[in-house]
Amino acid sequence: MFKIIQKRKIWFSFSGLLVLLSILALIFWGLNLGIDFTGGSLLELKFNANRPDNSQIQEAVAGLELPNIYIQPIDDDGILVRTVSLSEEQHQDILKAIDKIGSDETTATEDNLHPEAKNLSAENFGITGEGLENLKIETIGSGGEMIDFNLIDDQPTAGNFNSFEELRFDSIGPIIGQELKQKAIYAIIIVLIAIILYIAYAFRKVSHPVESWKFGLSAIVALAHDIIIITGIFAVLGHFLNIQLDSYFVTALLTVLGFSVHDTIVTFDRTRENLRRHQDKTFEDVVNLSVNETIVRSLNTSLTTIFVLLAIILFGGETIKYFVLALMMGAIVGTYSSIFLASPLLMIWYKIKKY
Repeated sequence: MFKIIQKRKIWFSFSGLLVLLSILALIFWGLNLGIDFTGGSLLELKFNANRPDNSQIQEAVAGLELPNIYIQPIDDDGILVRTVSLSEEQHQDILKAIDKIGSDETTATEDNLHPEAKNLSAENFGITGEGLENLKIETIGSGGEMIDFNLIDDQPTAGNFNSFEELRFDSIGPIIGQELKQKAIYAIIIVLIAIILYIAYAFRKVSHPVESWKFGLSAIVALAHDIIIITGIFAVLGHFLNIQLDSYFVTALLTVLGFSVHDTIVTFDRTRENLRRHQDKTFEDVVNLSVNETIVRSLNTSLTTIFVLLAIILFGGETIKYFVLALMMGAIVGTYSSIFLASPLLMIWYKIKKY
């Protein structure tokens, strides 16, 4: 049997260090909030042929002097462009800038035409039909004895990249973003209060040696520990990797709360049963026995969940990548807190009451 409760000072020290580092990251760097919370514009494009690289798109829109442009690939042929609130003119400027990617390589001009091709037209090749008055002839050969010609439309063309479809263009004002931020905070607070009330009710018959509401308080401290560490990790990721947080992140946090408290309640319920079965044991021994009896079950549940989330990160879509990453981190941290933090906290309340 592992002496988990007896070594609680080690777990408290480790958790305290992680929480401290997370708080420092939040203080110095803060969270890199997306347009869901700060307001801005979201543009989604789908390319019909090859999608340009992020670096090419960034270079194309750099001349527009728009701050905080964030390019996110979607699947194999799409991108999301997140930036500050755009006017319709700025919106069209971004589309034109992306439309020009690769066009320099394919658009014919008088200067790059072969001398023998300048006076040729479509009729020279027996090509007729409507819309051919804007066709030019561009040499694609080396200028030797045999000359190959390529017909190119005089209008701006997409080259290899520019043929795309605009799927959506949404704008979120700063007032709406602030409202979403407040609602996210309220949602987390309400969930925490509901959890502590439920646990206090579920363990209402437990009054000795620790009151029922202290079971709920221990669970809330463990959940707060999880939330702080996850947000701290994403503060670091936002600072160094420019990862922006959207409403999916709040959904992930709420999911983590439910997952973490589920494991904690299972352990607490085993503690309640063992208090009746092993009245000859000390409270510390009973709590340690309960944790050991449920630790395998907690690890098995968490590992299967983590494996699924890892598969989604590796093979899933780019849009939900960081949402799933938050879930996976929550599963890891939540499992740790339910085993090494929540139950040992019961001993703190027991010691306080005893003295």
